[in-house]
Amino acid sequence: MRLDKYLQVTGLIKRRALANEACKLGLVKINGTTAKATREVAVDDIIDICLARRDMSIKVLQLITGSSLKKTIRHEYFTVLKDIEKTVVDDFWQDNPDE
Repeated sequence: MRLDKYLQVTGLIKRRALANEACKLGLVKINGTTAKATREVAVDDIIDICLARRDMSIKVLQLITGSSLKKTIRHEYFTVLKDIEKTVVDDFWQDNPDE
């Protein structure tokens, strides 16, 4: 299964177009190597996703045979190795109280 499709079907990234864009920007790596959206995912691959608000690392447990998954069984297809939520500091628009 293609990487962008795997990320979308498992719910790690909401839409396939966003998964494709994340791959183009180099935010997704498989086994430490920057991956294109068309790369095939294999069992035991480690996928690193570095997004604006979250850094995740998952291990692929199973490949998906259909085009969709029930939300209740998504956890059977991967295991989360790392999930770090980032705090985004974007307060340039606020008034500076020191001025």
